[in-house]
Amino acid sequence: MTTLTVTALKKTYLVKDKPLEVLKEVTFTANCSEITVILGESGCGKTTLLRLISGLEKQDTGLIDFSEPTKLGMVFQEARLMPWLNTKDNITFGLRSQASQQELKALLATVGLTGFEEALPATLSGGMQQRVALARALILHSKLLLMDEPFAALDYFTRRKMQVELLRIKDVTKTGIILVTHNIDEALTLADKIMIMQNGVITKTWQLPANQDRDILNEPFIQYKRDILDTLQ
Repeated sequence: MTTLTVTALKKTYLVKDKPLEVLKEVTFTANCSEITVILGESGCGKTTLLRLISGLEKQDTGLIDFSEPTKLGMVFQEARLMPWLNTKDNITFGLRSQASQQELKALLATVGLTGFEEALPATLSGGMQQRVALARALILHSKLLLMDEPFAALDYFTRRKMQVELLRIKDVTKTGIILVTHNIDEALTLADKIMIMQNGVITKTWQLPANQDRDILNEPFIQYKRDILDTLQ
């Protein structure tokens, strides 16, 4: 089991020549085979934490350590597709070696895009564009996906469908996920572990029951929601 250990992580930016401390001292451990959700309000430091884990930015102090080499994939809030490339070329964009047709076909089936190989982004729905972005991360054989509010721009019905699809894709690919969101229901729908972030620190953590039906309208999820709301107040 691969684990991610984050210890005393700090990050400060300069804004108009004044220091802005975004991450104060973040410490946690995550199982890289699970879905870990970092939940918090906008501006609390969630995206910064994800960018540090991915290596897109460097922390000021603190450690980010994986128990073994782990290939990471990043999925942003916007799909960030090349508008002039079709689905299959967007998925394989940036690969150092050409993906086999068999691998690409299997991946398209996994993310539910069979038959849309030649479609340009402008002809795809928002949910389908996010599937392309997800496939682009998976084709790199990522063992851990870092997802920055990937469904925030979608309508409620598409968002719900993509959440269900993400759980299915995780089961098929055995890929772990660290996902940031400000949506409590999304956290409860997806997470094995929920971490609350407030003002640049992790303030509370829940490990949700394994192999339990993810019905957020039933106990114990209703109680989890109450506890989360109490923590965020």
